Amino acid sequence: MKYYSTNGKAPIADLSKAVVKGLAEDRGLYMPERIKTLPKEFYENMGTMTFQDIAYNVASAFFGEDVDLDGLQDLVYDTLRFDCPVVKVEDNIYALELFHGPTLAFKDVGARFMARLLRYFTQNTQGNQNNLINVLVATSGDTGSAVANGFLGVEGIHVYVLYPKGKVSHIQESQFTTLGRNITAIEVDGVFDDCQRLVKSAFMDDELNAHMQLTSANSINVARFLPQAFYYFNAVARINKPSDIVMCVPSGNFGNICSALFGHEMGLPVKRFIAANNANDVFYQYLKTGQYNPKASVQTLANAMDVGDPSNFARIVNLYSENGKLTAEETHQRITSLISGCTYSDDQIRETMRQCYADTGYVLDPHGACGYRALKEQLKPGEVGIFCETAHPAKFKEKVDEILGTDIEIPERLAAFMRGEKQSVPMSKDFDDFKKYLLSQ
Repeated sequence: MKYYSTNGKAPIADLSKAVVKGLAEDRGLYMPERIKTLPKEFYENMGTMTFQDIAYNVASAFFGEDVDLDGLQDLVYDTLRFDCPVVKVEDNIYALELFHGPTLAFKDVGARFMARLLRYFTQNTQGNQNNLINVLVATSGDTGSAVANGFLGVEGIHVYVLYPKGKVSHIQESQFTTLGRNITAIEVDGVFDDCQRLVKSAFMDDELNAHMQLTSANSINVARFLPQAFYYFNAVARINKPSDIVMCVPSGNFGNICSALFGHEMGLPVKRFIAANNANDVFYQYLKTGQYNPKASVQTLANAMDVGDPSNFARIVNLYSENGKLTAEETHQRITSLISGCTYSDDQIRETMRQCYADTGYVLDPHGACGYRALKEQLKPGEVGIFCETAHPAKFKEKVDEILGTDIEIPERLAAFMRGEKQSVPMSKDFDDFKKYLLSQ
């Protein structure tokens, strides 16, 4: 499989280059040159297959030309050592629980897969384990912990996690600042978009790239976002309903819903999608107006979605414009025919969490609350809705307890992180300072 850049000015890449480089030379995001439709027999048998077997079939369509199938199967099965179950919350509304992995967040799937695929290429393809790969990742909450723990102890790879000072929860922060070893946490005096800007600027800096081999583990990397399609196929298989299925995804940087859309192109039987936003409503405004106007992110209760310029918007536009063949208006029409949006304030998120808990006993985290509310408001008769519960409520214990009047139990996996000692490097949002630091390493 070959990969091209959404900006159309970079050389075509193979999978190894796309994964190791992360970002194309022209600052575009890599896209697979084609998306394979899975055979009818797969969809007929999907309901009887295990999560791992479903994921292996999906992975084979994306990566089977570049990774030997036995190796790919081992990679998928090692990634998915946990389930992503579907839980009925109320009639016709289900939660796809994506918090059963090591760091209790949906990004465990993509981060673990990418770590293993990167190790596969460094060991089997490049054959040079002494050539250290430096992974740069910006996080607004859960990405940092998932990537740090996915890569922890992986030989030949060092991870730098950039996060906005004071804008992630204490529990989230403890999951990537207490690890040490090959993980370095960098506390940026700014917002998530500043962290993301530092990462992208580093990739484009010739001096840095001559000094060290850089890649990204954000959803800009094809090996991070594509594997997230696995659990959408699994969700549809577990529901096993003849009804029209609506998939609702709480969205920040749009890597998660982007993977679902790629799954839809492969034939995943989902009728339509809802992108649920918090107050950072850039995509919602695009759906309404056809104009994409990125802006500075604002801090909200659902902090992992605090993104004002979502990277994967470029992939969505590229996908539905057929790589620029359609006009902006035609592309907008295709997108809005499949995807609707919504945006919720912090007060609406609190109200939704309380209502859901009172009516059903189900505890939502702030991000899942956006997805649940969107389904309550937009689901039509005869449809079945699935929303992503993207993180364990205990990761936001103080907020959840305050809103619901509960005392959420902290799973031991989280408690162990919280007992660790914080290790972080303070950093301004100025790229020259960040560059100087990396060169010193």
